[in-house]
Amino acid sequence: MKLLVGLGNPGGKYARNRHNIGFMALDQIALDHGFGPWKSKFQGQIAEGRLGGDKALLLKPETFMNLSGQSVGETMRFYKLTPADVVVFHDELDLAPGRLKVKSGGGHAGHNGLRSIHAHIGEAYDRVRMGIGHPGRKELVAAYVLHDFAKADEAWLDDVLRGVSDGAAALADGDAARFMNAVALRVKPPRSSGGKAPAAKPAKAAPEEAPAAEDTRSPMQKLVDRFK
Repeated sequence: MKLLVGLGNPGGKYARNRHNIGFMALDQIALDHGFGPWKSKFQGQIAEGRLGGDKALLLKPETFMNLSGQSVGETMRFYKLTPADVVVFHDELDLAPGRLKVKSGGGHAGHNGLRSIHAHIGEAYDRVRMGIGHPGRKELVAAYVLHDFAKADEAWLDDVLRGVSDGAAALADGDAARFMNAVALRVKPPRSSGGKAPAAKPAKAAPEEAPAAEDTRSPMQKLVDRFK
């Protein structure tokens, strides 16, 4: 059984923040894959369902981002899961908007949600880094991540969330490549090759030959003309 964790902050005022893209990913998965209703448990919201043929859990910690590890750790202990059973979806400043990467283990790169999870369960879990871009200067980061996505972001954001949902079963099965391919098919679908070829230009008709003039010479004149 896999535990898919989305990171964000609870409450309506944070719902469309860039920092909450992890929550948004889980909401899309729950909707598309028919997960049960969200229930308040383990200091978060949890939903049960299936991805592919296997049971899966979706968890949105409600401890606020900086304490996310408390909820994750409590859920893991109850279901007797290991860090290898956990996949965390989170916002990533170092990736351009719309780009995703799957990472297994490693550091938290200063992300407060990941830092808290590291403190409670260690680093040996998988994470899906969901690019939101960087405001350009370090002092602008806090305001940037706690601000709603702009209207200009809606198209790529919808594609990414739907792609994540399309590939969720593959991700739960440990197939990161197939997951990323599902996202790519939404974000950059292949161009259709079914367009009609331009009609060939009709060939120019050969010019008609003028009819030959009638020869009115007498037989004797024709013979004379041959020897001129």
